[in-house]
Amino acid sequence: MRIFISLLALLPLGLPAQTTLPLISRIAFGSCAHQDKAQPILDTVLRHRPDVFVYLGDNIYGDTKDMKVLGDKYAKLGAKPEFQRLKKGTRVLATWDDHDFGWNDAGRHYPFKKESKELFLNFWEEPTNSPRRSHEGIYTSYFFEGNGRRVQLILLDNRTFRDDLRTYRGEFHHDNQFFYPLDYHPHQTSDSTLLGAMQWQWLEAELRKPADVRIIGSGSQFGISFNGYEAWANFPHEQQRLLDLIKKTRANGVLFITGDVHYAEISELRDQGLYPIYDVTSSGITSTWHFATPNKNRIEGPVMENHFGLLSIDWSKSDPVIKMEIYDNRNNQRIEHSVRLSEISF
Repeated sequence: MRIFISLLALLPLGLPAQTTLPLISRIAFGSCAHQDKAQPILDTVLRHRPDVFVYLGDNIYGDTKDMKVLGDKYAKLGAKPEFQRLKKGTRVLATWDDHDFGWNDAGRHYPFKKESKELFLNFWEEPTNSPRRSHEGIYTSYFFEGNGRRVQLILLDNRTFRDDLRTYRGEFHHDNQFFYPLDYHPHQTSDSTLLGAMQWQWLEAELRKPADVRIIGSGSQFGISFNGYEAWANFPHEQQRLLDLIKKTRANGVLFITGDVHYAEISELRDQGLYPIYDVTSSGITSTWHFATPNKNRIEGPVMENHFGLLSIDWSKSDPVIKMEIYDNRNNQRIEHSVRLSEISF
């Protein structure tokens, strides 16, 4: 395994979608990294020797309509010694969320999404022949295969095609479970979209491809209950559509890794006729938040300090074990939750 990993380090950061790479067993991930702040936790990541590190969005805080400003912020991240060490030490893959897409909470109406996409792909060294460069949006997938086992990594684009959120327009809305003003409330009609028709069609085709474990990366949290902030819960019909798609395609081994909220937690989403869907949120390379929102689906956490996430797959077992962990900036393990592959299979 280590021979394969050392060879991977000689390859470019990005790869065309559908390229098959050697089987992996350790997937680190994180999000919410301000380019003006030191990022020592990236060195902590390398101590765990992951086969890949996945950036899940807000990889910089662009928040601009000036593409020179956005490019300069990418350059700040790229110049960081700890980021350069991460690139040299493991394969790095990425999707985006709103702040590196270009604007806080933005969706398909952000006027410079084509230009910000070009900056994103160039910074993450996406190959010129990558399908990411030939279709709208940045969604993509990768396969890792060996010893009769296969991991699929799907990175969604939850910005390029997403309809506007329904806002409370400054009104203060809360009920007994919320102790803070809510920014948004859920769409009630099914004609609003988060992923868009083209990405939905692509995703169904991906889920029909054979794999033992399928890791779906999304900038916004998938498995949490509604909390009035950004999440899939603001598009409940889209959230249900994905659950129904997993059932329809009989896709085994699906779990989510997500970011955005500036703390860590694990959510467990239950739906009739489907195995438990776990969502491991790692959001705090540099960012922190002063409270965690209510989440009826939370089973672990929250962790409010800077942190990263780690998935470890023990392939030596006849029924592989998937361990979900969160480590803080002092390399303390703060969350551990394990499931057997059979527990997240039909």
